[in-house]
Amino acid sequence: MKIICEKEKLLKGINSVVKGVSSKTTMPILEGILFKTNKNELQLTTYDLEIGIEYVMECNVEREGNTVVNAVMFSEIIRKLPDSEINIEINENNLLVIECEGSLYKLATMNADEFPELPKINIEKSIEIDQSILKNMIRKTIFAVSIEENRPIFTGCLFEVIDNKLNVVAIDGFRMGWVKANLSEKTNDFKAVIPGKTLNEVNKIVIDSFDKIKIGVEKNQAVFEMENCKIVTRLLDGDFLNYTSVIPSNWETRVRINKNILQNCFERVSLISSSVMEKEKKYPVKIKIEVGKITISCANQTGDAKEEIYIETEGKELEIGVNPKYFLDALKVIEDDEVFVSFGTSISPCVINPTNEERQEYTYMILPIRMKEE
Repeated sequence: MKIICEKEKLLKGINSVVKGVSSKTTMPILEGILFKTNKNELQLTTYDLEIGIEYVMECNVEREGNTVVNAVMFSEIIRKLPDSEINIEINENNLLVIECEGSLYKLATMNADEFPELPKINIEKSIEIDQSILKNMIRKTIFAVSIEENRPIFTGCLFEVIDNKLNVVAIDGFRMGWVKANLSEKTNDFKAVIPGKTLNEVNKIVIDSFDKIKIGVEKNQAVFEMENCKIVTRLLDGDFLNYTSVIPSNWETRVRINKNILQNCFERVSLISSSVMEKEKKYPVKIKIEVGKITISCANQTGDAKEEIYIETEGKELEIGVNPKYFLDALKVIEDDEVFVSFGTSISPCVINPTNEERQEYTYMILPIRMKEE
């Protein structure tokens, strides 16, 4: 194998596939990048037996061939080389020789035939969507994916297509994020739970453009296909929560509030709530709603904080305790100037929605925390 690549293009390919490299394995081959050449193309592949990534790029192929090289070592060398053309070839001792201007490196290689093949997916159902829309939907839900392995189904996002609308839902047991988008082409209904790890990598690779990305699923696998990149992933097994049934259908108290003002208040009060001096303790923030006013406060051994906002309120007066991080995570990804925040009782979930009743593109639900009696 002998190829000549521009550093910028090669680095883009490496950055796209490197997250498919296994970090914990007894199989050294899974710590590598598979190189395959075909005419004037180089295909880079990584696979950790859960997520596989293929990236195809143009380069000058002088001699075709395949090999596997350690991903971390190769990527670090390429990253630090001059911004110039890079010559890569396999020498007579089966070493990968990397030359760029005055730099010369030789790396041990592994047998490409031992690299496991990515699953061949027989796509049963699929959708096409703008990359920018998918990127936005992942960004607005991924923070609510569970990191607790004792409930594996919640470590991923539900992708559900119903009536030509894509719903993406994340739940971690304490909060929920749900975003929706209309699909431009008619498609069959389906649902699949995609690991959060995979979606984080998809989100890094897709670009904020109108270019399409195809999402295809079969029984236990899914694939994301773009112009020069393919990501294959296993699906999570199990039944996802019937998310529509847990959202309160009625509210007792509701406020219409400027999103940025509310976010800034939570950020300031969180300085007391999550004090560095008391890392082991988590203090809830109290929300008190009165006619025309909402008060957000927190008190602990570190100090006190109180923020008052004069706003439009509806319904009953209320006091409720919440984790401010859950509110902040949702508010940070909302682009609207104003939102509705709806409450039931002091022990019922609170819900954040758009103020435009016809444009219900997102729903965030947060469970309360019981406050100690004062």
